[in-house]
Amino acid sequence: MALYEHVFLARQDVTAQQVEELTARFKGVIEANGGSVQKAEYWGVKTLTYRIRKNRKAHFSLLNIDAPSAAVAEMERQMRIDEDVLRFLTIRVEALEETPSVMLQKRDRDDRGDRGFGGDRGFGGGRGFGGDRGDRGDRGPRRDREETPANVETE
Repeated sequence: MALYEHVFLARQDVTAQQVEELTARFKGVIEANGGSVQKAEYWGVKTLTYRIRKNRKAHFSLLNIDAPSAAVAEMERQMRIDEDVLRFLTIRVEALEETPSVMLQKRDRDDRGDRGFGGDRGFGGGRGFGGDRGDRGDRGPRRDREETPANVETE
């Protein structure tokens, strides 16, 4: 059997419990067709980069699947029918990760205090808006536009 990582996005209107029920239903489809779900992770509600079917946010879930391709195709068919599922992506992988995914590790980090303005992020410090404007680095001085036409190369 093949190994897959499957991520699906559910509408923001549904509750976390309903997303867990969706996950259990899709897990049952995989198991009924001879496969197994090694890991199921709920990543929470996240903001989307762009609207998908008039939704700005979505519930994200990950499934690590060990199943034949027919089982995955049946699960994807049922996801296309379900109106609560906005998008899904299935990728075939060589090996499944046993550790928590990067999304869960990112949520568990305790260094969230470093996210303010400052430091070398370009606001208030470093070479950004308030930095030293006199230093132009390796670019050299700006050429005078009246003396040399733009289409002539200079040293």
